[in-house]
Amino acid sequence: MTEEITIRERFKTDLAEVNWKDMRIHLQRDNIILVADDLDLVDVAVDIAEDNTDQVSLWIAAGKLLKPNREQIEQWEVQLDKPFRMLIAQPYILAQVVSHA
Repeated sequence: MTEEITIRERFKTDLAEVNWKDMRIHLQRDNIILVADDLDLVDVAVDIAEDNTDQVSLWIAAGKLLKPNREQIEQWEVQLDKPFRMLIAQPYILAQVVSHA
């Protein structure tokens, strides 16, 4: 049995829920990418890590991967405890807004 951890397993383990106040530092590096709610954050991270440019390009073209706009950032600055699911897929910080029921 191998001890090697797959990229997918690592991302599943690394998946975190953080508040905006903890994510906003990444704005300085301009590397936050918002991932549409209908995409699986782990799948997106794997495709980015494996340089699957065809799939990533499709998501970008469909508006499923975007940088946060000024209006979103201003809203989150007022609500610093806004929760996000987050993964780091170098050099990007992938984030999805969490909607609690």
